[in-house]
Amino acid sequence: MKGKIFSLICLIALFMSIQASALTTEEAVLIERLKYDPDGDGKVGLEVAVNALQIVAGIKQADYTNSLGMSFKQIPAGTFMMGSPTDELGRISNETLHQVTLSKSFYIQTTEVTQAQWETVMGSNPSYFAACGSNCPVEKVSWDDIQLFIVEMNNRGEGTYRLPTEAEWEYAARAGSTTALANGNITETACEADANLDAMGWYCGNSDSTKHPVAQKKPNAWGLFDMHGNVVEWLEDDWHDNYTDSPTDGSSWVDVPRASFRAARSGSWRDNAMHCRSANRHRLEPSRRDTDVGFRLVFFPDQ
Repeated sequence: MKGKIFSLICLIALFMSIQASALTTEEAVLIERLKYDPDGDGKVGLEVAVNALQIVAGIKQADYTNSLGMSFKQIPAGTFMMGSPTDELGRISNETLHQVTLSKSFYIQTTEVTQAQWETVMGSNPSYFAACGSNCPVEKVSWDDIQLFIVEMNNRGEGTYRLPTEAEWEYAARAGSTTALANGNITETACEADANLDAMGWYCGNSDSTKHPVAQKKPNAWGLFDMHGNVVEWLEDDWHDNYTDSPTDGSSWVDVPRASFRAARSGSWRDNAMHCRSANRHRLEPSRRDTDVGFRLVFFPDQ
């Protein structure tokens, strides 16, 4: 048993040394300690070694691709300021800054669900812009429609899927940023040319009045595409006019009974620049089907 533990520690140490060049000074110091004493108590056991490996695995994001070709990125646990500062261009009053801590990592889809992925699961393509192609985001799907899609996805036996919470979505969209977009601030609020937004998303200033195939613009720092445009994205949460009494742990904010509206995020191909900001919020009826509204999924592997 001791030999197995020692071998595992050696493998961990090797993995740590390979990764060390990409780490901050603080992380490198932690790793040097973990090589010999994972929890700093002078004892090295199998459980501690496994925990150390999990810590290291959390430093670099992991990828997952399911049988439909849906790609997911693992988003690390962390704390962020949800909402927008009062001086942010295009800000709306319901975006009050407040701290949220997500204690567990989660996987989120790198793109919106495509027409091909929807059709494979549901047997038809409801999109108005069907001619855009199989790799374009599905639209004309209501929140209620998506719940049926999620049931089918969960029946595939590959793990558990659902819509992102409002906090999860903004945390993932920001990817550590505190600016209006993941790559900086906006300089325009309407459809005028905006260099930062043009680099990351399709909006009324560059879309030619139509949606586009996913992943054509630059991803954010966590490898997520189209978080600032193309289609608005449904979320799990009920709509609330402001953040008063909102969860601080990133969980879904759901009323009992369910409210009349759902929350949604991102801008779309026909939205102004101000509506494509990370903090911007949308209110939609769950039965509504629009040509500029789609979704992406979060995923949790089977334990």
